[in-house]
Amino acid sequence: AQAQAQAQAQAQAAALLEEAADLLVLHRDFAAAVEKCEAGWDSLAAGAGPGPERCDSAEVKCSLCVVGIQALAEMNRWREVLSWVLQYYHVPEHLPPKVLELCILLYSKVGEPQVMLEVGSSWLRDQTNKSLSEYGSLLELYLLQVLLPLGRFEGAEELVCGCDVLDSEQQLAFLGTIGESRCQWSQQEEMCSATEEQHDAATESVLGALSQKLLTMLTLLRRALRSMSSHFYLLPYKKMLLATFLLYLVVVRLDPASPTSLPFIYKLVQLFRQAWAAVLSPIHRPPIRD
Repeated sequence: AQAQAQAQAQAQAAALLEEAADLLVLHRDFAAAVEKCEAGWDSLAAGAGPGPERCDSAEVKCSLCVVGIQALAEMNRWREVLSWVLQYYHVPEHLPPKVLELCILLYSKVGEPQVMLEVGSSWLRDQTNKSLSEYGSLLELYLLQVLLPLGRFEGAEELVCGCDVLDSEQQLAFLGTIGESRCQWSQQEEMCSATEEQHDAATESVLGALSQKLLTMLTLLRRALRSMSSHFYLLPYKKMLLATFLLYLVVVRLDPASPTSLPFIYKLVQLFRQAWAAVLSPIHRPPIRD
């Protein structure tokens, strides 16, 4: 009865897998494809027995994950991929090689290789996974797409030297790749440092020139204000104020056409002439300064 239940669950999961693939490829309905994959996983979990998992069930699980990962990536929900996968496989060491490869490529493509740093390390250090035929290719993929882009050269060398699956020739090849990547990394850092220094020097030069110009302008402005202050200090303020007051009386309070306002207008004109002559006289001219 248990075997029959497992067979039915596997058949149902396979049918859901086919529907999910059609939704992904033909209909481009990515959300529905993810739902079908989750339903297929639930079906396999419901029919799972206490014994070891059958090989064909593992293949269906892996295929469901692959379709689900592609659908999530198409919806730009790639941040959810790793957590979505681990909710079914629970630990990184149990990830199928195809699923791990797809996750590494996905997060490397979106520029987030650090997401797979611990996951890939845990998978590669697992003794069971070292017996898989895909181990060597996944080790190389992990080095090229995760460790080296992140500048983890010491960790990469430690992983290669401590891997008993690789022979000496393979280890030397990997170590050579790591060395080349380290040199390129150092050259890029030197170029970035030189560019930053040039930028800082140019910025300082521009700021220095602007500061010098600003200082010159402030000096000229100070001299002009000093000259103006000494000039206005010598003006006959009382006469100017009196003239302004009389102008107010004539314009606002008196009628310029009236004969009674003529003495005020005459007095106003005399005051303005006296003030103007005092301003333009050599005595009241501002002193010339260097």
